[in-house]
Amino acid sequence: MDSFHALDWLVIAIYFGAVAAIAWWVIRMRQEDAADYFLASRHVGWYVIGASIFASNIGSEHIVGLASTGAHSGVALGHYELHSWCVLLLGWVFVPFYLRSRVFTMPEFLELRYSPQARWFLSVISLVAYVLTKVSVTVYAGAVVFETLMGIEFWTGALIVVIVTGIYTALGGLKAVVYTDTMHSATLLVGSLTVAIVGLIKVGGWANVVEIVGPEKLNMFPPLDSEFPWLGLLMASPIVGIWYWCTDQCIVQRTLAAKDEKNARRGAIWAAYLKLSPFFIFLIPGIIAAALLEKGVIQFDVADQAFPTMVRALLPVGLRGLVAGGLLAALMSSLAAVFNGCSTLFTMDIYRKLHPGATQKTLVRVGRLATMVMVGLGILWIPILRGFSASLYQYLQNVQAYIAPPITAVFLLGIFWRRINGAGALSALVAGFLVGMSKLLAEVFRGSLSGVALWYADVNFLYFAPFLFAFSIAVMLVVSLLTEEPPVEKLKGLTYSTTVAEDKMKSRSSWNWVDVVHTVIILSIIAAVMIYFSPLGVGG
Repeated sequence: MDSFHALDWLVIAIYFGAVAAIAWWVIRMRQEDAADYFLASRHVGWYVIGASIFASNIGSEHIVGLASTGAHSGVALGHYELHSWCVLLLGWVFVPFYLRSRVFTMPEFLELRYSPQARWFLSVISLVAYVLTKVSVTVYAGAVVFETLMGIEFWTGALIVVIVTGIYTALGGLKAVVYTDTMHSATLLVGSLTVAIVGLIKVGGWANVVEIVGPEKLNMFPPLDSEFPWLGLLMASPIVGIWYWCTDQCIVQRTLAAKDEKNARRGAIWAAYLKLSPFFIFLIPGIIAAALLEKGVIQFDVADQAFPTMVRALLPVGLRGLVAGGLLAALMSSLAAVFNGCSTLFTMDIYRKLHPGATQKTLVRVGRLATMVMVGLGILWIPILRGFSASLYQYLQNVQAYIAPPITAVFLLGIFWRRINGAGALSALVAGFLVGMSKLLAEVFRGSLSGVALWYADVNFLYFAPFLFAFSIAVMLVVSLLTEEPPVEKLKGLTYSTTVAEDKMKSRSSWNWVDVVHTVIILSIIAAVMIYFSPLGVGG
């Protein structure tokens, strides 16, 4: 039952016919100005926001990459998939500042808080980050799915992914993305859960998985001399998590489209619930795949093929097509989010600054054209990506560890301490980015290095991230304290100490005990999972 059946193709066709219908319905809506196109008219409800945040995060690179990591290394990198607490941080801590400022983008917020120069630099960093960590990785993962699961040649699959997703995103804007994301999220959850359950049945139950793979792969706190030391995981994952969930354009843009602060916060809470699922329906199936491989039930050559191989080998005709549709839906959701985020950043933070007199229709048109350039750059990076790491997900975490720390430092200290100024923020962004890129280049060209340069390339990314975070903070503090203090009137509503009482009361009235209870439940689930997959539980 390894080949794709006609019924599988029919199921996929029906699914994407429904996606096309939703996209066409949205495209026909009037989108005459930038708020319509980039922020869905700022009128989205919490349930759509939460589903869209989740779908934007969980693309094929997560499904393929997480299962790959589970099969190759176990649950160690599961710390990154328990970042529901970071999504809560977005809703409770960051959203009030973002919504009060009425910004379109995160760099625009930095201009209000710091300076135009900080905005320019973050825009450039973000676009580079999208090429390295989002566009290329997502297209690569989608091509792996096409090749492994459906028998379509790698580069043909990559081009199909780009063209189909790019068309409906460019035409429909954020509205097309968020409404199709709601459908994608449901399909993705059902399909992936089915694969996990069938795989568990085939291997003979969870107890057999534990016995076959051993406690080492089931321990989220590996020894300090391992590939993923527990101390590095505890230090690095929060830095990357706050950057991704609280300052990244693709994620935060969904909350900026909310009707109000209440819907934005509850959207984040709903997304935090959904974010709990990948650990169980993507990472754990990778562990199951390793057990099935050991038993000889399935065969795959590289870890990135683990999840698609399970779908192809274990599921019956028809259901296989539905799950394939879910995988491709995840790919489209994630890639569409990147496309829309890229076009928003380029149009609002670069083009509009250079052409302040541009009309609203011109901004929409430029946003559509900007997407295609980013796609081309992402495709050009894929050949380098293919030889970078044995695990796609590990590659993703490596690169994020070199990009995230200075941005996290600038946003966190920016809202908590008003003494940080534009000169300090820009210095930290520039210095941190240069150091991070030097580490990435050292890893890419590791084979030609020796001596100190080789040692530098081999520094574990989990230890490098907190070092880079501390370095960025030190640069920011020193420069800020040696230069002029920012005027208080400029910072009104942008830091905790400069937010007026009226705004604080308005924010307080937007939540109640229901939001608090759900927050506590999510945090409790995270704690329970970390205890179970530790030396105190199944990993001992």
